[in-house]
Amino acid sequence: MTGPRLPDGFAVQVDRRVRVLGEGAALLGGSPTRLLKLAPAAQTMLNGGRLEVHDAVSAQLARTLLDATVAHPRPLSGPSHRDVTVVVPVRDNISGVRRLVSVLRGLRVVIVDDGSATPVRESDFEGMHCDVRILRHARSKGPAAARNTGLAVCDSDFVAFLDSDVVPRKGWLEALLGHFCDPAVALVAPRIVALEPSDSIVARYEAVRSSLDLGLREAPVVPFGTVSYVPSAAIICRRRALLDVGGFDESLVSGEDVDLCWRLNESGARLRYEPIAMVAHDHRTELRKWFSRKSFYGGSAAPLAIRHPGKTAPLVISGWTLVVWVLVAIGSGVGYLGSAAVAAFTGRRLAKSLSSVAPEPMEVAVVAAHGLWAAALQLASAICRHYWPIALIAAVVSQRCRRVVVVAAVLDGVFDWITRSGYADEDTKRVGVLTYLLLKRLDDIAYGLGLWTGVVRERHAGALKPQIRT
Repeated sequence: MTGPRLPDGFAVQVDRRVRVLGEGAALLGGSPTRLLKLAPAAQTMLNGGRLEVHDAVSAQLARTLLDATVAHPRPLSGPSHRDVTVVVPVRDNISGVRRLVSVLRGLRVVIVDDGSATPVRESDFEGMHCDVRILRHARSKGPAAARNTGLAVCDSDFVAFLDSDVVPRKGWLEALLGHFCDPAVALVAPRIVALEPSDSIVARYEAVRSSLDLGLREAPVVPFGTVSYVPSAAIICRRRALLDVGGFDESLVSGEDVDLCWRLNESGARLRYEPIAMVAHDHRTELRKWFSRKSFYGGSAAPLAIRHPGKTAPLVISGWTLVVWVLVAIGSGVGYLGSAAVAAFTGRRLAKSLSSVAPEPMEVAVVAAHGLWAAALQLASAICRHYWPIALIAAVVSQRCRRVVVVAAVLDGVFDWITRSGYADEDTKRVGVLTYLLLKRLDDIAYGLGLWTGVVRERHAGALKPQIRT
């Protein structure tokens, strides 16, 4: 694991969810999960899970911990806001872009009017204390093209892309810029939250389950990780890195942000998700438009699968773990006995793989149980979201399959409701569990509909292919 040297004073903190095994001999965790063995010298450098860079050796260890995704950065103060240009793509949303520019005081702003029926004019932004420049496409070319047009006229080291329906909250820029102290970081994204509380059922659901809200926990942005991409509704990029990968792919109707993240990953750049920084988004809350948007997101999976084979897998699971849950689903005494036997065998394999760090038997049992539970949640989610047309047919023709689908739907929905109960602001009224289950199922149906439509349109089933690992 290599990368540009981290500066002195830069610190990293081991994620609190990472398990310390063998009295500090190894760290188990990260996203995706991995085992990182530590040399005795490295163990002594970690003080309470924290490491501060002060020489080449500590810089290399900090880089290793970051790249293994078991630690998070605690950077120094970052670049100045004077090093940032904000690019705003807009089409037929003058009120939104005015609202946005009104909070970008002192920043350089490039607005790209992507073929609005009523052109955006400089006079629309008089007295807003921003250096505003307006570019215009005579006809709409899409948000990716609009962002590229804005990028082309920027000469600052960093470019922030903000959609016209967002409003950054106080301190967002400083929290994001700090990450660029790491010279390997090419892109940083904030958490996207609801703009205003509402009594609408869909709005209350979106406040905790928006596709744009990636949660409360900081994370690296890596395929198959906790955060595998970030939405381009609000991101900051290192301009040079963005130009080196060719900017946004203008041929993509949707998913251009996912594609950009993965191309940056492939180039060796690091990407971060920073939920301390928050940007509010004006969510779609009218049921028909909400359903259509969820389906629109699903339609990006097939084109992305063509460009990035394997990275859109709806399910990434150990073959042995899959066998355990298939046997449980069979439901007979033979199935339960077989699942217990396979689980015991899997536990022994896990213990053998961890033997070099001499874990306690209970540590092995906890790790194995965690893996089985995570796999169950993955399977339940995939059944209800990606494979629901198949699950529906199976439920109609088989009573046993019907039970499995019902259990999966309830497990996935209730666990998701519990997990996301703390996402909403205090002013937002909580959604009841039954209502949440119904909206979650509609959410998944919409996404799956878009996914399968895209698969048929592209004649490529890569977005439906699971990854089963040994």
